[in-house]
Amino acid sequence: MQHGAPIREFMGLTFNLGNIMMITIASAIVFIIAVLSTRRLAMKPTGMQNFFEWVMDFVKNIINSAMDWKDGGRFHILGITLIMYIFVSNMLGLPFSISYNGELWWKSPTADPAITLTLSVMVVALTHFYGIKAKGAGAYGREFLKPFWIMSPIKIIEEFANALTLGLRLYGNIYAGEILLSLLVVDLAGSGWVGKISAILPTIAWQGFSIFIGAIQAFIFCMLSMVYMAHKVSRDH
Repeated sequence: MQHGAPIREFMGLTFNLGNIMMITIASAIVFIIAVLSTRRLAMKPTGMQNFFEWVMDFVKNIINSAMDWKDGGRFHILGITLIMYIFVSNMLGLPFSISYNGELWWKSPTADPAITLTLSVMVVALTHFYGIKAKGAGAYGREFLKPFWIMSPIKIIEEFANALTLGLRLYGNIYAGEILLSLLVVDLAGSGWVGKISAILPTIAWQGFSIFIGAIQAFIFCMLSMVYMAHKVSRDH
């Protein structure tokens, strides 16, 4: 059950080839879904277009719950990209995992803290970028340090904490789900026929629950990203 990562070095840098492969696959799947959903647009949406419009409305409601649409409308595409990419990434490792020569190649990208923390740092960095863009560097800096200059260390710690909790929450839930599925599969494969039968139902149940958890975590990541963004760009925060 324990597998190493396919780590390779190139020009003094270390790369996890499994992560690179899974990131690419997740990105390709999201791109294909977007293309198929918008290839033949119709006034009465059906099939993939209907699904994609539902996702758009769902993300729009998330943004409206965090900030005024006048401020948040520009982040609609960002929210759609985040929720679709994270959901697809969460789902990739659920059906199976693939290892070769003791190296784990196929798994959910979001089961790796390096990827989830990169996503969270990107989101936090974007909140500051759009906050400065919306209010100007001077006004944004004064607002960020309110009510007193002594608050600046606390604000900086808060930003680190936001990035850390946003990334680790996603990683912890997906990684724990895959570990438990691996344990169930080991029991299913290595035990006698009684053990196999007894492990089938828990495995199926946990698969369904993991799909639910993966969807919830994609929603939470997107929602918190929009909340953090609202704190930076909205005039009334």
